[in-house]
Amino acid sequence: MSAYFIVNCTIKNLDLLNEYIAGAGASLGVVPLKLLAMDNESETVEGTPAGSRTVMLEFETKEAFRTWYDSPEYQAVVGKRLEATDGFAVLVNGA
Repeated sequence: MSAYFIVNCTIKNLDLLNEYIAGAGASLGVVPLKLLAMDNESETVEGTPAGSRTVMLEFETKEAFRTWYDSPEYQAVVGKRLEATDGFAVLVNGA
């Protein structure tokens, strides 16, 4: 079953976020994944989001997500995203 990693946040440090984005490229070959959405101006329809930046990645399974997220390649850069933004991330089962 597909799994979706969704991040919603406010950018606190754009330069550091750009460093994260550049560095995260090294993790893209760990498992198959697909960037479905990346928007710095997400439109809120209901509720109160953490911010206007939303990113959605698709993975083949939750196990594939964990392989990517826990990989040395991604762990080397994820701290930059966490420091550069305020928000949350969720992992969702596909339908």
